[in-house]
Amino acid sequence: MDGRWKYISIYRIAVIVWMSAKFMLQLFWFQKTRRIWDEETKQEWNDLLAKQAREYRIKSIRLGGLLIKFGQFLSSRADLLPEVFIKELEGLVDRVKPIEFKYSKEIIEEEWGGGMDEYLSDINEEAVASASIGEVYKGYLKDGTPVAIKVQRYRVKDIFHMDFKALRIVFWMLRKFSRFGKKADLVALYRELVTVMSNELDFKQELRNGTHFKKRFKDLPEVYIPDYYSDLSTQRVLVMEWIEGAKVTDLGFIKRNGISRERVARTLFDLCVEQFLKAGMFHSDPHPGNLMLKEDGTVVIIDFGMVGDIKKQDVNYIRKMIQGFILDDYDRVIQALKNMNFLLEHANTERLKKLLKETTEMYLDGEFRKLDANMMQYIMEDVQKLVKNQPIQLPADYAFLGRATSIIIGVLTTVYPQIDLMEWGKPVIREWMSGEESKTSFYKEVAGETVRPLMSFPRALIGFLESGDKDREWDVEKQRNYLFHQYYLFYGLLSFITMIAGAVLGLYMYEMQAAALMWVGVTVALLGLLGLFVNGVKHHQMVTTINQRRSKDNE
Repeated sequence: MDGRWKYISIYRIAVIVWMSAKFMLQLFWFQKTRRIWDEETKQEWNDLLAKQAREYRIKSIRLGGLLIKFGQFLSSRADLLPEVFIKELEGLVDRVKPIEFKYSKEIIEEEWGGGMDEYLSDINEEAVASASIGEVYKGYLKDGTPVAIKVQRYRVKDIFHMDFKALRIVFWMLRKFSRFGKKADLVALYRELVTVMSNELDFKQELRNGTHFKKRFKDLPEVYIPDYYSDLSTQRVLVMEWIEGAKVTDLGFIKRNGISRERVARTLFDLCVEQFLKAGMFHSDPHPGNLMLKEDGTVVIIDFGMVGDIKKQDVNYIRKMIQGFILDDYDRVIQALKNMNFLLEHANTERLKKLLKETTEMYLDGEFRKLDANMMQYIMEDVQKLVKNQPIQLPADYAFLGRATSIIIGVLTTVYPQIDLMEWGKPVIREWMSGEESKTSFYKEVAGETVRPLMSFPRALIGFLESGDKDREWDVEKQRNYLFHQYYLFYGLLSFITMIAGAVLGLYMYEMQAAALMWVGVTVALLGLLGLFVNGVKHHQMVTTINQRRSKDNE
């Protein structure tokens, strides 16, 4: 059934919006009915989030389109979503059921302006890879050269535009009916999402990205980027060199070909340093499917549809931020976050400085000597918690950078479990921290800054004097009223949508002369109208009670 219906705009939008509304309602009801948040309640809350994430994953695979890419986008947003939700989405692999070859053939011939036999001697009609945006086939040019041909999926652009409309409604609902909408800049987030996903629909952009990386890595002998055939590549068809090899994590392949696992890990590490610590573009989806190994141990990078970009100025800001942590200068850290547009407008910078200091000191006191995969996981989890709970919203490029870093660390530890990231990283970080364009050494600055703590009044005392219980009781009451207000608004909107949907169904079935279904529509519309009336009365009673209580308090 979904094979036909998923191309109908109103069906896709209805499924996505209803799923989102249901999730919001479940979360609100859970919070409303749980008064005590003990360990058992927290576990139930995490179970609910995991269940929602699984439902999203299943629906996205069933419907395809933007939902899969959006799920991968969300899995990088530790600044927005709970860890348990992200963990479920991390397993969302962009693999879907292949479409019939006739649709791909039609697209190829439309893009090439003629029959495939004008350019190819043969093509395997069974896709070697199938994802939400494109299908990959193995073909042969007229001279017998094997090539990989990536073809945009049938009507994928139409599906993405339908899903963009649905997500616009979802983001509006979040802004109006959730505290999350008040914390995050959802307008900017939606704009970033549309930009990032639209770029992936343009294979010419991927061609430009691939060409850029081929030039960038030309001096790394153990890294290879496939050649592209620009004369055969269009907005919907991409033709590139066919590469024989295996996934970089295929340990059996590595052993059979006598490849050094440490050497592969070092190549991947150097590759990451080149991309993640320097200005310019980086591959933001370096999972094992996009990292291949040749028989001689050469690492091959493919699929440059999803890339991020680190601005040159931001590299300096990141350097200054890390210097701030080392020098115990959190004003410098906050200023760097502001310069990179990480902080939202309502950020309480003094409170954030205190939290950053406490978190940093906790790790400095921990005396960890080896930055292995487990320690990195602990650090990433703490950073995610800090970012999620504070008024910090990462631009899409930096969210992708965090995700890419997490993925590549997993790949490195799989390929070479003995890796000591701290030992490998020390010389790199020393060089990077000094900065190629710095006029003075960072270490001279450290010496000049060491006396600063002696000249400052202990911040802990100031924080203690500024804290207290003042106005907490009023804040609790105000928050409770706010939640109930949003509760009634949400139910009002839900009732209104139900009423309209029932009326539309009834009218449509009346036209189709389906009497039974027509009365179903009428019944649904009446239930929606009744819910709207009851909700309005309850909401009015709540507002009246609040006003009466305030009048008594002011007497």
